Amino acid sequence: MTTRSERLLAVLQILRRHRHPVAAQRIADETGTSLRTVYRDIDALRAQGAAIEGEAGLGYVLRPGFLLPPLMFTEDEIEALVLGARLVATRGDPALAAAAVDAVARIGAVLPGALRDLAETSALLVPPGPGRAAPFMAALRAAIRAERKVDIGYRDKSGAETRRIVWPFAMGFFDSVQVLVAWCETRQAVRHFREDRIVTCTVLDTRYPQRRARLLRDWAETEKIRAPGRAADRS
Repeated sequence: MTTRSERLLAVLQILRRHRHPVAAQRIADETGTSLRTVYRDIDALRAQGAAIEGEAGLGYVLRPGFLLPPLMFTEDEIEALVLGARLVATRGDPALAAAAVDAVARIGAVLPGALRDLAETSALLVPPGPGRAAPFMAALRAAIRAERKVDIGYRDKSGAETRRIVWPFAMGFFDSVQVLVAWCETRQAVRHFREDRIVTCTVLDTRYPQRRARLLRDWAETEKIRAPGRAADRS
């Protein structure tokens, strides 16, 4: 049986997923409640400080900037966070792995006892990663966030090395390798670069001329995530 706190959390999550007003009927359908319950829940959330705008008949929207208290995670969400952190810890670079561990510890510190125990004793396990150092991953992640061009030396599957100026905008994490997705100035097209074949990497001061979100959206519309072997063949 869903508790009132879980239902309020569900309403907040629905509002957080949408930038435009969400009709009360849609909220009722997703939470399995009545319109009257939705109206009461909206009033209760507002009383607790949630910046919800709108009214009956027009829909509701959660104002940007409202922070959901960490202790309001459900059991499934706790397990999802722990599993995700464990995956990052075995697949990411050292800085990213440490950040994942720290994030779970910070969340666990504010959880009530039962949920904290669940986070600490989760039985969702992850096998060890490839165990290979990834010297350029942290720099590439920083370049993606800052929308900076990167000068890389790349060795293809035949062993030939080339130098590229690329606009990195995404990174795929596979079981055995990470793949950088970037616009290549040499090829004048999006290319996929296996991180283990990048032999040199220099983040430049120059921002690339397009927004990362636009590059990612255009790529997602025309590409499917490929296996690492095929991705490298198209570099």
